[in-house]
Amino acid sequence: MPISVCMAVYNGEKFLKEQIESILLQLGDKDELVIVDDCSTDNSVIIINSFTDNRIKLHLNNKNSRHVITFGKAIELSQNEIIFLCDQDDIWIKERAKTFIDYFQKMENVKLITSNFLCVNENGNIINNPLPIVSTEESFKYLRNISKIFLGNIGYYGCSMAFRNELKPFILPIPDYIEAHDLWIALIANMLKINLHIEEKTLYHRIHSKSASEIARKRKLIRKIITRVNYFKAINEIQKRKKIVYN
Repeated sequence: MPISVCMAVYNGEKFLKEQIESILLQLGDKDELVIVDDCSTDNSVIIINSFTDNRIKLHLNNKNSRHVITFGKAIELSQNEIIFLCDQDDIWIKERAKTFIDYFQKMENVKLITSNFLCVNENGNIINNPLPIVSTEESFKYLRNISKIFLGNIGYYGCSMAFRNELKPFILPIPDYIEAHDLWIALIANMLKINLHIEEKTLYHRIHSKSASEIARKRKLIRKIITRVNYFKAINEIQKRKKIVYN
């Protein structure tokens, strides 16, 4: 099962090289690493271009579009059967890709898989995980998962996800009101009842002051209210796409 790894990059020079190296070690000849740079002003593009590996497909945004649109572009450009999402500052644990592929091969009806992860600080040292995690036994409790997405209390993070390309017609285009592409994808999978949680820790997820997960935890109340309103808009949009795809 060939895979596409989708990475959104913005000023990621500090940790980018280590993350790319950890991914390339797990890719086969037919796999690809799709990187979309969102107008970085540091050395990110130079670092990416320093890898002479034809599995890396680099796209440059012509304007800064933020992470949701940038991930959407990477997903759009992806070509292979299984699509992984990844952050620019994490590190893949050995055999992460194989772990996911094994589950996809065993469970044909599953379209989205989410794993757990170990958290590390800026120096790469393991720290206590301050984020929600997933459990296998709750994989198929779809209504419960959907409600937890609404409450913002479930361990759905893009960096720990992989999905079949069959989901692309539901995912793309990502509506402009969506603030978290990963929650959008998880909501789709739970509404379609094609979701699986695995408890294996498959990456080192870096927690630091500029990481997306840390910024999300500090949002102001008004933004959280707007997000809840948009949640119901998202459910309605998924229902519309479901009718289009299945009819």
